[in-house]
Amino acid sequence: MRKLVFLLLIIAHFTSAQSLDSLFVSANENYRNGEYEKAIKVYEEIINQNAISAELYYNLGNAYYKLNKVGPSIFYYEKALQLNPQNQDVKNNLVFAKRLALDNIEAIPKTLLQKLNANYLQQLTYNQWAIVVVLLAIVSSLMFLLFYFAEIPKKKRLYFTTSMIGFLLLIITTFITYKQYSQSKKNVQAIVFATKTEVRNAPTFNSEEIFTLHEGTKVTVLDTIDNWKKIKIADGKQGWIIAEEIKLLNTF
Repeated sequence: MRKLVFLLLIIAHFTSAQSLDSLFVSANENYRNGEYEKAIKVYEEIINQNAISAELYYNLGNAYYKLNKVGPSIFYYEKALQLNPQNQDVKNNLVFAKRLALDNIEAIPKTLLQKLNANYLQQLTYNQWAIVVVLLAIVSSLMFLLFYFAEIPKKKRLYFTTSMIGFLLLIITTFITYKQYSQSKKNVQAIVFATKTEVRNAPTFNSEEIFTLHEGTKVTVLDTIDNWKKIKIADGKQGWIIAEEIKLLNTF
């Protein structure tokens, strides 16, 4: 009986995978034929089945870009980069999409450490850094075992030195992985989806309007009260915006 259930689960999984592949091929075909709205519906159907990938988000961003929908195109390009920060095609298309956005916000200059983090450390996701940690742990342990069992002094010194360097890198990459994970949890970002929205100095409709944002602008979410989100934009300005007018990038 257990074998039968296991076999049925395998068959169901295989059938589901085939179905998703078929949907993805169909959506791509719609895109190539210029039927962008049809392609979007199918891509989103795949996402609704919890099947996500950088390529899927990238294609969905392209479809929205073809329809000149700035907010969704930027949103899905950013989602694709979350899964694959090194994808140059996504980066290039994101630059083009941002040129369609109306808001031109001057970002606060980054410190040396912030530049190092953005330009190098964030080129890998925290999951990818975790893989590096595991690989370093395996290599370092293997080198230490070779050192322990080696009899030739020259080889013992080589294995010992290599294992110590490996353990040092292991400590560093573990710290980086933890920091990247913590940062991704705390740094909740979103894209403005409203064509135009007013940001206020308090989470009420009768509060003062302090600045205006347009579709496609990226913001950082600092706090939530009822149906309001406290946000910060790239130049450091802060305010409150209606929650429905932005869409969160983070998937926690």
